[in-house]
Amino acid sequence: MTTIPVDIAGRPYEVRIGSGLLADVANACGALLRKPLVPIVTDAHVHAAWGAVVEASLAAAGKQVLWRILPPGEATKSWEHLAATVDWLLAHEVERGDHILALGGGVIGDLTGFAAAIVKRGCHFIQLPTTLLAQVDSSVGGKTAINTPAGKNLVGAFHQPALVLADLDALATLPARELAAGYAEVVKYGLIDDAAFFAWCETNGAAVLAGDAEARAYAVATSVAAKARIVAQDEFETTGARALLNLGHTFGHALEAETGFSARLLHGEGVALGMVLAARFSARRGLMPAAEAERIAAHIASVGLPADVRTLGLSVSGERLAAHMLHDKKVDAGRLAFLLMRGIGQTFLTKDVTLAEVSAFLADELGG
Repeated sequence: MTTIPVDIAGRPYEVRIGSGLLADVANACGALLRKPLVPIVTDAHVHAAWGAVVEASLAAAGKQVLWRILPPGEATKSWEHLAATVDWLLAHEVERGDHILALGGGVIGDLTGFAAAIVKRGCHFIQLPTTLLAQVDSSVGGKTAINTPAGKNLVGAFHQPALVLADLDALATLPARELAAGYAEVVKYGLIDDAAFFAWCETNGAAVLAGDAEARAYAVATSVAAKARIVAQDEFETTGARALLNLGHTFGHALEAETGFSARLLHGEGVALGMVLAARFSARRGLMPAAEAERIAAHIASVGLPADVRTLGLSVSGERLAAHMLHDKKVDAGRLAFLLMRGIGQTFLTKDVTLAEVSAFLADELGG
């Protein structure tokens, strides 16, 4: 097992990465589970795959599970499910000192974390991420949120977990498409500031997706260490350091909004295509060589992720697609904040991009 500390001032916690963590969840959580009843929020797919394993571990430790089983999918990150989950927690008399378990992917982690942040003005929660995307990104760093008609993750709170247990065994139960979508967030860390890791991804990405245990462990541990370092520098995204973690997300969220936050485009797929678009836009502006942008696109495409916006079959103008970006959380005084690249591993934040410039670029990418 690899243990990576997240050094948040006053609220440090650990991310533990290894095999068998869900089967030993009671011991791993230890004294954090202070009551006989343990509330766990999950979705129907994850419950079918891992519910019995988790429940057996807790039962052996004399604990009884209170299950809240939600529908799978991005649509679950809604006001409706948040309100119902909060009411459920209150009905079971969850106290501020209790720990709620979030068993699932990013949707479950985000929703549960937000519920924990607002129940009784804040109680504790533990992340048990079961997807690659959640293990390398959303379970670490304390961003919690739901979606609204105006856009993705626009209502939420910063609320750090007390512990993250990333069981690599859970990745074996993921559908291939979901695994690939999570891999986009792995590649992101190489593109932000670690060209050597991106080169490692080019060589080993296929092995990660094929189930190579050593490659998966290295990919997850390296990604978590990178995120932990950045989050410790800028917990609330105030200095600009943490904003780098949003590489590909401005373009990606616009694409997700246009496809209705549906299974038509998974979040990780949107991020993958968003990173390609960010690279090509950077090249168009003369910031990085076009060959490097296409190297990024080639790797994204090689693992089965979308690398060409035309493959989505959208009937939309560049102007309409760009307009979604006005709802992005990084808009500041009406100005768009964009993450661009000077090269692989050289991402930076800029606010000198106009909506008209982005619209024209997207129109060209869409084929006119």
